Amino acid sequence: MPFTQEARARLEADAAQIIARYPKPRSALLPLLHLVQAEEGHVSADGIAFCAQQLGLTEADVTAVMSFYTMYKRQPAGEYHVGVCTNTLCAIMGGDAIWADLSDYLGVGHNETTTDGKISLERVECNAACDYAPVMLANWEFFDNMTPGSARKLVDDLRAGQPVAPSRGADRLCTWRQASRVLAGFPDGQATEGHTAGGPTVAGLRIAKEQGWTPDDTGHAPGDQA
Repeated sequence: MPFTQEARARLEADAAQIIARYPKPRSALLPLLHLVQAEEGHVSADGIAFCAQQLGLTEADVTAVMSFYTMYKRQPAGEYHVGVCTNTLCAIMGGDAIWADLSDYLGVGHNETTTDGKISLERVECNAACDYAPVMLANWEFFDNMTPGSARKLVDDLRAGQPVAPSRGADRLCTWRQASRVLAGFPDGQATEGHTAGGPTVAGLRIAKEQGWTPDDTGHAPGDQA
């Protein structure tokens, strides 16, 4: 359904702030798509039209960009969007088993949402967190070293409204719409909370320090092939 007058006024005010950050208005398209997704939980036809009107683009232009990125959803997403990494390392470390078990447990497949509207599930590509494989995401926050059992507990806690803390990053998990608003450029104050680099991430630096390794003039550590 079309945006209400109240919602449209709020979106227009936020959109003006976003567009003002860029030298060319069309550069604001990606955050504007996150903004309308934060309003409805997905990018609807009305959201596409809104972005086009704000930036002087055609709806075809907006749709072409929106459909390229998997972070924008065409159908309503759950309150918590759960992604299971099944790229190479996560897959062989258990990601495929987690996906199969969780899909069966929730009764939904790729980009589908549970009937209670709480959880949507996605098979995702690399999350750039191979040192913690197998990795899952919930509203783009990391959950590391997962198992089928811990994956079930995560979605059970989310559906029950229990407080859930990511493995790294934010101290608390926000909703899908709140996460979309953050990605639109309106921080929620959690950027400096929690920790982002654990032992596996900095293992190489620790070993280099213990061994006294320093880069030479070419930028290579001793023993590296030029």
